Amino acid sequence: MSGWEVAVLDGGPADGMRVKVADRPRVVQVTYPCRAEGAAAGVRVEGVYVYRLDHGVTEEPLRYGFDIACP
Repeated sequence: MSGWEVAVLDGGPADGMRVKVADRPRVVQVTYPCRAEGAAAGVRVEGVYVYRLDHGVTEEPLRYGFDIACP
């Protein structure tokens, strides 16, 4: 496998988002910025969401399902 393919994220905060992936990674990570009160200069806080490749889908658009168990 090589090159870019279209994938759809299924469930979670990025539900329905279409992305392009190279070489069919097993996991895609989505981050979302969080507000941080009193944080030191340069400190960022982000929520992390994990989507796993659905191996049953073999052609575009690929599908990545939200993994609710991953922190």
